[in-house]
This record gives sequence, structure tokens and C-alpha cells, in this order.
Amino acid sequence: MCKVQLKNARLRPFALFMALFLMNVSWAFAQLTVTGRVQSKSGEPLIGVNVIEKGTTNGTVTDLDGNFSLRTEKGKTLVFSYIGFVAQENVVKGTRMNVTLLEDTETLDEVVVIGYGSMQRKDVTSSITSVKAEDLNVGVVTSPAQMLQGKVPGLTVANTSDPNGAASISLRGASSLRAGEAMEPYYVIDGVPGASLSLIAPDDIESIDVLRDASATAIYGSKAANGVIIVTTKKGNKNGHTNVSYSGYVAWDKTMNSLDMMTAEQLLDFANSNNIDLSPYYDVNNPANTNWQDEVLRTGFSHNHNVSINGGNEKTNYSASINFMDRQGVVRGTSMDRLNARSFVQTKALNNRLELAFSVNASVRNSSTGPTGGQGQSVLDAMYYYSPLVPVKNEDGSWYGNTQISQNFNPVRMINEDRYDTKEKLLQGTAQATLHIIDGLDWNLNLSYQNQQYIYSNYNSSKTELPSVASRNGQADRSTLENTRKQMETYLNWNHTFADAHKVGVMLGYSWEQADNNDGFGLKVYNFYNDDLTYHNLGVANNISINDVISNNLSTLRMISFYGRINYSYKSKYLLQATVRRDGSSAFGINNRWGTFPSVSAAWRITEENFMKNQDVFDDLKLRIGYGVSGNSLGFDAFYSRPIYGSTGWFTYVDANGTSSQYRILGATRNSNPDLKWETTGMFNVGLDFGFLNNRLTGTIEYYDKRTSDLIFDYAVSTNRYPYGWMTANVGDISNKGVEITINAIPVKTHNFTWSTTLNLSHNKNVVEKLSNDMYSVEYSDRANPDVGGYTSTQVQRIMEGSPLGQFYLYEWAGYDENGGSIFNDYDADGNLIGTTDAPADEDRRPHGSAQPKLTYGWNNDFTWKNWTLTAFFQGVAGNKIFNATRCYYNNVSLVSNGKNVLAEVAEGQNAHDSRAQAPSDRYLENGSYLRLSTLTLGYNFGKLGNWINNLRIYATCNNVFTITGYKGVDPEISLGGLEPGMDWRNTTYPRTRTFMVGVNVNF
Repeated sequence: MCKVQLKNARLRPFALFMALFLMNVSWAFAQLTVTGRVQSKSGEPLIGVNVIEKGTTNGTVTDLDGNFSLRTEKGKTLVFSYIGFVAQENVVKGTRMNVTLLEDTETLDEVVVIGYGSMQRKDVTSSITSVKAEDLNVGVVTSPAQMLQGKVPGLTVANTSDPNGAASISLRGASSLRAGEAMEPYYVIDGVPGASLSLIAPDDIESIDVLRDASATAIYGSKAANGVIIVTTKKGNKNGHTNVSYSGYVAWDKTMNSLDMMTAEQLLDFANSNNIDLSPYYDVNNPANTNWQDEVLRTGFSHNHNVSINGGNEKTNYSASINFMDRQGVVRGTSMDRLNARSFVQTKALNNRLELAFSVNASVRNSSTGPTGGQGQSVLDAMYYYSPLVPVKNEDGSWYGNTQISQNFNPVRMINEDRYDTKEKLLQGTAQATLHIIDGLDWNLNLSYQNQQYIYSNYNSSKTELPSVASRNGQADRSTLENTRKQMETYLNWNHTFADAHKVGVMLGYSWEQADNNDGFGLKVYNFYNDDLTYHNLGVANNISINDVISNNLSTLRMISFYGRINYSYKSKYLLQATVRRDGSSAFGINNRWGTFPSVSAAWRITEENFMKNQDVFDDLKLRIGYGVSGNSLGFDAFYSRPIYGSTGWFTYVDANGTSSQYRILGATRNSNPDLKWETTGMFNVGLDFGFLNNRLTGTIEYYDKRTSDLIFDYAVSTNRYPYGWMTANVGDISNKGVEITINAIPVKTHNFTWSTTLNLSHNKNVVEKLSNDMYSVEYSDRANPDVGGYTSTQVQRIMEGSPLGQFYLYEWAGYDENGGSIFNDYDADGNLIGTTDAPADEDRRPHGSAQPKLTYGWNNDFTWKNWTLTAFFQGVAGNKIFNATRCYYNNVSLVSNGKNVLAEVAEGQNAHDSRAQAPSDRYLENGSYLRLSTLTLGYNFGKLGNWINNLRIYATCNNVFTITGYKGVDPEISLGGLEPGMDWRNTTYPRTRTFMVGVNVNF
């Protein structure tokens, strides 16, 4: 028995070895080496095609001849994928497999949103850029406009780190002499023109389409001169399932850069070495060493959360989302929180011939900030100029202050004692109906209502230093403002294809709109018993003045429009589109209430021609050309063309009994102009779309010539002829010409690794062509006062014919005289240089550069390795000038003798008695070019986890990673919009921050 057991024990290792050997032999015989060739439909070999055994990581790529070799098993499925071609799956049946891949027309068939409809990308004849949600910028953003920076050629966006600030945005150059809304693109959200961007949380965006040329924008007529941005939000699905998604992040903001101001030690050394007596301005026995930037600035913490639900079936689909964002600014006292809620439901009726959609959207936003006014009354200014020799508080705990110094305010005191809060409430309801009358003929009806309310609540406590309210023992200021917008649009869309070759589309529509804006009131009360209630109970104040009653003029504007469009396509080879819109608006003079805005564009898809079928260079080649006219009625109220009379002062009336009473003086505040009309922009555009290497390299080249006439501007007129001294009239012309280039490429694509890149470059030349006519004349208009001591009336920009907006017009710094004082070039009345002067006059100013960039660019790179993704996005501008008004002011050496602080550089290169160092000259005009790594994002996609998580992705992002620039200011990215672009203001320029964020996206 023991011998048998021993024998069995000896056989066990041998049996195990034989079993493993037989298994490996059977596996080896089951494996095959499959070889083959992959080619296109025309028979050309395809290089670098991914060949993957489905469900595994076993794979290879094709060589230069399109050949591949892969060991696999019979019955397995091989997946062949290649950029520009439809992925194909083949089952392994033998050792040889030849594959022909078909071209993927998905890009050409991509649906592009246009005005009052959509069309396939291949049929587009205009200049339209589409940005999908996954391609938008990642970061702590408060407006969708910030997400487009560097993504759209011709679109210039300058962002801000202020949680309550707005990005400046312009498309293809400035084309108005009116600032604000009049210079910005027109927004359309889910088919609702003029809807507020505040209603949209970035997480709810599906895509953004930017209509860039007038042949695309003319369908929106009088509001489209600055381009149109169409935002499409996410809707419900039709797969019969309900999906729940969550996305959120936490973020930290740190100040990237700050001004190098003198420390307490440096300031004392400078004063002592130059015999400057600072003893009246600080406690010489107990000097402080306060870093006011450290006292004002902090690490800002932000978090954002978005929960969305969507689902449905073929008949009904729905979606709902709620978003909450809380953002701290790096400047203490600045913050913003916002709650957005969106709901949407769409269903079909009448045997699926009627589609009904309803949505209700709401937003509540709370904003807080501190003083940012002029004359030193700005936290952003005082944290630099306030002396480091004094403390934040006195020994008894009260705020330190020195009112003997002109325009000198403790910044920490302002943060705590002067509060400015705003609550914005938005409510929008929309109803949409589409009736499919017959195949190809649809009738659409859109109704929308939007209500916008602002509540402004300000409080200056009894401890405030601000001179206008310091003696009021606490002042509360509350006001409210309401805007409403009602719209109705109805239009017919007819589409039909004749003989499988002639595709025709016709759209006819009518719209009605009424906007009731600026309806509000408010008041100021003062003299409180204490500061406990701030602005929450105005009734306990002891004083109110009639002068402090705030009144607004309700502005009611109505617009009626008729519009139409026709599209024609012959085999998607020859394309033609024509539009026309007729607008009537109550904003303009009674003689010019109506305007007509036509456009026409055509395209030729050259690669569809027979003579291009056998070539192997171009995969796509399309030539587009178009011309259109659009208008600009944005930024108007109902009174622009009408006479206005208002209060111009007070007078004392004494009645027959000798009783005195105060009555307002009513006088003219605006003249009537019955001939006031639209600003009109005509734009010619030619573009070439191309694709190479199986569309691994695609792009667009555009040229445009944009000319705006009848610019609206205010002109001085005689009060002998008119009741008021200024007239608003149509006079000027302005032009913008430019070239835009977009290149999309996939330089590397292997089994596990892909690198895709997009580069866009834009050049625009802006020129003011005309400012005067026979009736209204002005030689130039000076702008942009940097507000520096001794030169408070000197402007640094000039709007004039032959120059761009943002043309700098400055003294020319010529160095120093024998006493170390600044001197400047001196010109005679004929413009001849006659020497130098220490007292430059207005005629000594000369043109020196422009704020308009010669080049604007964005470069995006996406790297994918297995489940990892890395995105690096660069952007910047080149060829523009910035007037460093901040450095100009803080180089004023007289600030030291007046008890304030200056830049540390003053100690090295400035004469302590140079009273003209701060003169606004070309000395402070600097190169504004920069290259910034704007976004760096690393993410990992876990895919599906178990049965209840469909997808999970985590990521980390850093914004404003680094900046390459020669600019000496805090940051070169400043506002390029408005009538005073390129100004680095000390009172309002918010510190640029570097943001670190960690986020998650999960779909259940």
C-alpha cells in the first residue's frame, strides 16, 4: 500500500507537466498569423491603420504599403480604424485578410446651427465655426464667452480673474463708436435671440456656433453687425433610459504676479538719502512694516456642482439640471455665488406631426465687491500706494487712517467698511411648436418671455473714509432695476430634393419683440444709530434727501421683422444661399425706422468635380464667397432719437406770502434727431476649406473686408440752434480687413497614442475712415485719461481719421535734463521738432502705436494614451501696445513726499525730485505681446464601472500656467474692447490668477 502511494506521488508532477504541455500545444495550434493589406476605395494603401483584436489590447498598425501581420485566433474579430474612414470589423476565418475602408463623411455631414435652422457642414456657404462642448476651455468660468478664448479665428477675448468681471469680446474688429453691448456679438440661446448668457451654466452647453461673416449673420439683420454666437444646450435622449450625471470641481486661485512696491525699509532709505521728511506721515518711534498686498490678497477657493437628468423615448424626451457655483476672488471682499436651474420637455402629437417643446430656466446670482472708484477710492489701487510705514489698525483696535494725505484710503478698511452687493434674478420661459405639414414643409412657432431683476445694496459704515459719505454716520443705498423681453417668432421651412441632385430649401419668417428696460427706483438714507443692520432696514435711518432719490427712465423698444432665406445645392457640388431681412425698430428717428439687410453667398466643392476624382492630394476642397449687410441696433434705449428734458438744478420760489420753496429746474438733456438710423456693416468674405492625408490635415483660410458706415457718435452743436449742446447723429465710417487661418491635424495616431492639434491665426487691420460730414464735424476725439498727478486733464488716446481705435497719442519722453528732471520732445505749430521741453503741451503729443493686435492666436493640443488624456492650450496676441497707466502713476516720486508708496524701481532709476516722471508719455507705452500656456489638463477615464456607473472621469487642471512676455505690468492680458482698449488701469485692473482645480465627471 505504501509502494502504491509512493508511485502515485512520483507520477503527479509528470502528469501536471503533460497537461500544461498539451494545453500550450493546443493553444499554439489554435493561434494564427493573419496577414493582409488595408486600402482605400480607390485602391491606395492606408498607412498607420489601427488593427486591434476586439476586446483586447492585442494589435498592430499597417506599414508604408498598407500591410499588417497579427497573431490571433480563428473566430476572433479584428477592428480596423483610421482617421477619416469608417471603422470596420472583420471575423478571422483564415490567415489572409484584405480590407477596403470607406471614407467617413461624418465631418462633412456634421450638422451646423444657423439662423432659424441647421444644415450639413458640406452645404455651408458662409463662415461659421462650431465648437463642441468637449473642445471648450476648461477652468473656473462664469460666462460661456470665456470658454471661447483662442478657439475661434477672428474672435478676440480678453478674460479677467475678477469673479464679478466680464470678458471683453469682439469679432473681426471694432465696428462702432459706441462702447458696451454695441461692440459685442449678438447671442442666441436654443433659438431664442437676445437671451441672457447668465442663464447658461457651462456644464449645460452642447455646442457653440459662431457666425462670423455677414452672409451668415444677415438673417439676424439689425443686431448682427458684430457677429452672432449661437449656444445650443444639452437636451434629453431618446433611448428609453434615464441618465443621471454629476460634474463638479474644487479650485484654488493664487495671484500670478503683483507689483514690486517699496518695502518700509526701502522707502525710509530712499527718503533719507534724498532728504525727504516722512515724519508727518508715520510714527517714527514705532514704524510699521506692512505689506498691503498681503493684507488685501488671499487664496481664493471655488467650487462648482452640476447635476443633470435626461431621458425619454422616441415620442417624448426631457432633461433637467441644476448648477451651483461659489467663487471667491483673490481680493478680499470679492465673491460670487450663482444657482442655475434648467428644465426642458419635448413631445410629439397628432400622429407625430406636431412637436411641442417647453423650457423654464432660472438663475439667481449674488455678487460682492469693494470700492473701485477713482481718486484713490479703489481697493485695487490703495493696496499699492498705501504706505508700508503705517499699520492696518491702531493700538486701540480702530482702523488706521490719515486724512491729511490727499486721496489716501486704507484698503483693508475699505474692504470691511464699504460693501457693494448685487443680486441678479433671471427667469425665462419658452414654448416651441413645429408642425410637419407635409414631408419637407414645417411650420415653426417660438414664444419666449424673459424677466431680469437687479437689486443693488450698498452700505458705507460710520467708520468709512470715503469723503462723499464719511460725514453721514452710515449710509445705505438700495435700488432695483427690472428688464423684461417678450418675443414671438414664426417661420416656415421647406426642403426638397429633385431628381436626387437638386436640393432646395426655403425659409420665410416673421418676428415681433418688445423690450421694457430700465424700470426701477431707489434711494439713499443715512445717519444710523449703529451699523448693525447695514442696508437691511432703511426705516431706522434718520435722514433722507430728495437729491438722493434714484429714478430711472423706463425704456420700451419694439421691433418687427420679416425675413427669408433660400438655399440651393446641386449634388453638394454647387451651393448658393441668399437671405434678406427687413427690420423696423422704434429706437430710431421717425424718418428711418426701417432697414433692409440682404446677403448672398456661394460655394464650390471642387473635389466633387470629375477631374478631381482621380487625384490623391485633396480629400476636400471647397471655395466659398459671400457678401452681406447687417446692422447694429444694440445698446440703444428708446430715447436716443427723441428730445429729453430732465432736472438740471434747483431754484428757490417765493410765493405772495413770502414762503420759500425749492423747485427743480427742468432743461434739455438730449436733442431730437428724426433722421437717426442704423449703423450698417457690409462684409465681403472669401474662404477656402481643405483636407489632406485622408483628412488628417484639414483647415480653412479666410479673407474679409468689413466696412461700417453711418456710425453713431455725439457731436457738439450750437445752443443757439438746438436746446442741448450735443447731437447724436450718423456720420462716421470704420473699416476692418483681415485674414484668418485654421489648421486641424492629427500628426500621430498609433494603437495606444494619439496627438491631435488645432492652430488658428487671425490678423485684423482696423481704421477709422471718417468722423465728419458737412453738418457735423470733429477733427478728433481724445480718450483715456490715466489720472496721474499734475496731468489730470491729459488723455493718451485719440480717435481720428486714418488711425485705428485705440490709437495712442502721447508725449515723447526725451530723457533727463542736467538736473535729473524728465524732458520731452517739443514741436512747433507746424509739427516740426524744435528741441526739448520740461513743460509739454497738447500740441507736443504724437501718435505712437495702437492697442489693436496684429496677430491673435490659439493653439490646442490633445494627447491620448490609453485611458489618459492631456490637453495643453496656448493662446496669445502679438503686435499690440499697452499703456501702463499703473506704472505711470506709481513712478510719481512726489507720492513719497506726500506719504504714499511707489514702485521699487524708482529707487534705482528715478531722480527723487523729478516732478515730471509720471507725465503720460511713450515711456510707459509697452509691447503687449504675450504667449500663455492658458490651460493644462490631465485626465483619466475609468469607463464603465459595474452596473451603475456608465462612465467616470477625473481630471486636474491648471490655468495660466506660465506667460512669456516683455510687458512690465502685472499681466499683459487686458481689455481689448470698448473705445479705450489697451489701457492698464490702476483702479479697476483685477490681479491675474493662476488656478488649480480638481474635478470629476460621472454618468450613472
